[in-house]
Amino acid sequence: MTRASDLKKSDVIEHNGGLYVIRQIEVQSPSARGAATLYRVRATAVGGGSKFEERFKGDDDVPTVDLQRRPVRFSYVDGAEHVFMDEEDFAQYPLRSEDIEDELAFVTEETGGLLALRVGDSVIGLELPQAVELTIEETAPAMKAASASARTKPATLETGLVIQVPEYIQEGERVKVNTLERKFMSRA
Repeated sequence: MTRASDLKKSDVIEHNGGLYVIRQIEVQSPSARGAATLYRVRATAVGGGSKFEERFKGDDDVPTVDLQRRPVRFSYVDGAEHVFMDEEDFAQYPLRSEDIEDELAFVTEETGGLLALRVGDSVIGLELPQAVELTIEETAPAMKAASASARTKPATLETGLVIQVPEYIQEGERVKVNTLERKFMSRA
């Protein structure tokens, strides 16, 4: 059992006899004194399929499942699956592309720090590092105008993800991107 306030994205919870992976958590702070903070959890069934949404108070106990985290590297695409290789025992873990589409915006062959989430013998998802390094494929040229405020421009990264970067960043540069907020952090 885990308190609702301690739940994280990628945790696996048990609900109505099934296992669900948490995809999104929204925290709703109360406006009235003494009211409990609510946690709105959106989850999908392990292996795809049904989804559910539930609200918990911060001190509610939620049944969770123990996860094994294994270091992996992206290997190749096989039809509708992305295959990851365990860095320790070289086992191959195929994951359906639609199950990990949020994470794929940060995954390249060079991406390190990826963890496969396992429940028993089945792999249910990926956990990303806090920051990844990606190359800018396309962005507008830098402008030479002086400005009192920091201006940004959109940039398309090698994975297709579009983020806002400072004006001085050019095409071909490698940048660090925060995977939780999907924001530019610094040059790599």
